[in-house]
Amino acid sequence: MKSCIYPGTFDPITNGHLDVIKRASNVFDRVIVAVALNESKTPYFNYNQRIELAKIATNDLNSVEVIGFDNLLVDFAKSLNINTVVRGLRAVSDFEYELQIGYANVSLWNEFETVYFMPSLKNAFISSSIVRSVLRHNGDASSLLPIKVYQKIKEYYAN
Repeated sequence: MKSCIYPGTFDPITNGHLDVIKRASNVFDRVIVAVALNESKTPYFNYNQRIELAKIATNDLNSVEVIGFDNLLVDFAKSLNINTVVRGLRAVSDFEYELQIGYANVSLWNEFETVYFMPSLKNAFISSSIVRSVLRHNGDASSLLPIKVYQKIKEYYAN
């Protein structure tokens, strides 16, 4: 059974992320969506909310599991005995950053592989930072997020 890890902050998980997850699940038997604690960033949603939203978004995907982690990605991957990570690429600027991260990971574990997926064209412009900006300004982010995620976010702000 071939497994991969799709790591990220997922602040929040978007249609672009879900697109990559679905593409990965067509190639891999098991996809671990790894939600990073990432204290170096100041997330809009807290760690538990980000995990909950990722679980909501992937609930109907049988081969997908959501796990939170707070250590180096390579160490997390080793703990699961998975040496393949999936990353999404939207633009050339993403590639430059992801290439550096990929090389850094290989320097820590030479068996570590990175596979890149491009989201479909309709999701290529979506980023969590765009979604957060729309949400901060009380805009309608429903076309950028899985509908159940959007509904849950609305619940967070209703309380």
